[in-house]
Amino acid sequence: MNEIVLMSDPAVAAVPVAECGEPLVDVRVDGRLLVDTRKQDPADAFAHLRMGVLERLVEAQALLLPQGLRLLFVEGYRPPALQRAYFEEYADQLRAANPDWTAGRIQAAASRYVSPPGIAPHSAGAAVDLTLADGEGRELDLGTRMNADPEESDGACYTHAANIGAEARANRELLGSVLTSAGLVNYATEWWHWSFGDRYWALMTGEAAALYGPKELAGPV
Repeated sequence: MNEIVLMSDPAVAAVPVAECGEPLVDVRVDGRLLVDTRKQDPADAFAHLRMGVLERLVEAQALLLPQGLRLLFVEGYRPPALQRAYFEEYADQLRAANPDWTAGRIQAAASRYVSPPGIAPHSAGAAVDLTLADGEGRELDLGTRMNADPEESDGACYTHAANIGAEARANRELLGSVLTSAGLVNYATEWWHWSFGDRYWALMTGEAAALYGPKELAGPV
């Protein structure tokens, strides 16, 4: 398996952002995606994505329909303040469990599961956490629960983990094939996390700049 580039890698932060000004849109408006409410917040920020990301998800879903399957959207946009809170909470857990770790090691380990706030794809409206569902909306087996951290899952949250069953492996491969075909990239420590247009996407695809930078939901781009 190729070495995983973590979100904390300086190469990610070094990617410039050429903000395209594309709006955040509510993915629930036209009903083209199944939306799960487990991550719903008071402002309904979770249900928003940049327009270009939504269109690519719809394209990916079209590839699933002949098999009677659909994408199940769980979380998209995450306000910068919430992203920071998530990151610090997980970093604090790692510090408590590993008091001998350096600050750099904590930063890198935390970024396996939560992106550092300054470069987080979710805060740019560029990332989505999602899974597969059948025609009745029931989630398929993808090996772990969504948002299982590396400690809880013994690393099975990694997209190419060996310690999952054959059915889960096949489902991950199917999810990956349709999303990759639509132009999204995966963060390989989280099978459910896919993005387009952010710094990580730009680095992984060789683009010169990201299309989307951090954004407030109701404020200017």
